[in-house]
Amino acid sequence: MKKDFFTYQAQTTPHPLAMEVSYAEGSYIYTTDHKKYLDFVAGVSACSLGHKHPKVVKAIKEQLDKYLHVMVYGEYIQKPAVELSKLLASLLPDPLEKTYLTNSGTEAIEGSLKLARRVTGRSQIIAANRAYHGNTMGSMSVMGYEERKQAFRPLIPDIFFITFNKKEDLQHITEKTACVILETIQGGAGFIVPTNNYLKEVRKRCTEVGAVLILDEIQPGFGRTGKLFGFENYQIIPDIIVMGKGMGGGLPIGAFTAATSMMDQLQDNPKLGHITTFGGNPVIAAAALATLQEITEGDLMAEVLKKEKLFRSLLIHPLIKEIRGIGLMLALITSSSEITNEIVLRCQDQGLILFWLLFEPNAVRITPPLTISEEEIREGCQILLNVLNEIQK
Repeated sequence: MKKDFFTYQAQTTPHPLAMEVSYAEGSYIYTTDHKKYLDFVAGVSACSLGHKHPKVVKAIKEQLDKYLHVMVYGEYIQKPAVELSKLLASLLPDPLEKTYLTNSGTEAIEGSLKLARRVTGRSQIIAANRAYHGNTMGSMSVMGYEERKQAFRPLIPDIFFITFNKKEDLQHITEKTACVILETIQGGAGFIVPTNNYLKEVRKRCTEVGAVLILDEIQPGFGRTGKLFGFENYQIIPDIIVMGKGMGGGLPIGAFTAATSMMDQLQDNPKLGHITTFGGNPVIAAAALATLQEITEGDLMAEVLKKEKLFRSLLIHPLIKEIRGIGLMLALITSSSEITNEIVLRCQDQGLILFWLLFEPNAVRITPPLTISEEEIREGCQILLNVLNEIQK
């Protein structure tokens, strides 16, 4: 299988981890050589309820017995997609009420950028340095990391970059600006949280000049920060919220939500202003609905902050310079990329899955399932501390 993996499946790096998966359940992944791995990554924040959550699996199986894909997005009334969109509207603040379902987070970013230009009639888009919003051409255009973009230029024009948390840069948001797109918490940059009411100031400036504020909640969304969406920690409301990753219980999905008055502008002039074949797929929508219900109806989000405190209390070591992030979106910062690499690779050898961040070479990702138990947190942190002691020696 490994030979076929490298021969027939396109790779994204020269050296993938290449663990051969047999099955996964709860907080663990099992490989074909009968090894068990505690998962502190959750598919890069995607498996909010862990692996093979019974309620998600049940919802998938029930929908499989009814119908799969029947028509392109937006034409037929399909119960899972309608119920998912309605539940989102009930959980989001006004005027965020109408949702467009997509196949991925990066697709939702594309749709949100189009919507902002359509609504304002302007072209300029302002994004943040070291931002990551996906890898399609539009999403890559608002990626604030030239090293990842230069091989694929030319990209979308009229993009301007500001520095996250730098209020002085907000003067660049003007009447020419269609939208400002920001991650609520910068992910690839190292889990950088907004400080000093930064997002409030961005919101104020966008309102003053008539620019649309888009918040990318693809990673912090769906309970990872202890709130359903990260922006709820900062007392603001975006014009468009983009979501993905943890939304689908392990299946591929994305969405963007806005006011009805905005979203309806994709219907006409031109018609089919934004279209997708598989967006709102009934099986995936059923999984997402079950995921959202489980996250919001129980006490998972309340427990997230308790679990964060446990991580922070356990992970005290001279090689850990700081722990960034909120809730179960945490990054251990070391003093060098070499130490970070050693941590990730040695922990995998010891049965603990960790991972890197895109643009911060000294960061170790900790984004476990929201369902992870305190016992599992202690188990994983002990492995990590043992590895840190080995490296220190």
